[in-house]
Amino acid sequence: MANTGLQVMGLILGVAGWAFGILVCAGPWWRVSAFVGDELVVSQVLWEGLWMTCLSQWGRLQCKVYDSGLALSGSAQMCRGLCVLSLLLCLLALPLSVTGLKCTRCLGDAHETKARLVQVGAALFVLAAFFFFLPVCWTAYVVIRDFYDPNVAAPLKRELGPALYLGWGVTILMLVGGALLYLGSASPGVPALPVFGRGPKGNPPSTAESKPEKVFV
Repeated sequence: MANTGLQVMGLILGVAGWAFGILVCAGPWWRVSAFVGDELVVSQVLWEGLWMTCLSQWGRLQCKVYDSGLALSGSAQMCRGLCVLSLLLCLLALPLSVTGLKCTRCLGDAHETKARLVQVGAALFVLAAFFFFLPVCWTAYVVIRDFYDPNVAAPLKRELGPALYLGWGVTILMLVGGALLYLGSASPGVPALPVFGRGPKGNPPSTAESKPEKVFV
């Protein structure tokens, strides 16, 4: 039985994941400079993201967009592409899910078609979560690997930025949102609530069932 509440809740979580995903993808907080060894200069903090790098010094923040995307490493370009692909899938899933919601009147009483649209939107949200999960985990792996690599100089070591933690939260929002959307339309063509007022074949429902009458002597 389709559940309107599950559909609406899933759509809200999916849209929230999409909005926070845009913030994570555009923000420069993926990697932050690490202070290790004998390094005592803590007045400068370097933030690195997929599209720009920012330098915080004495409370002032200066950001610069990368001059060329082709000059980036292959892993950075892959993370860019996967994040953009994930956000585009969410953008495609949004109108499909809204059109197929049981509480909307976009397609009239075509319950089966609306349920199919919601299921497609749910699958797109889940797929978007998977594509967003990959670059976040890969970046975290690279940061941790380089941090413990003795061959990497101390000024080049980085730590996990807040965008990575937020990215894992974005993945959960998209995944749970897609799951709720799918569960809310698991049985296409079935009304969300039982319809009262008419019995089988359009006849009014009978008030009493046909039972043998008891005869008292």
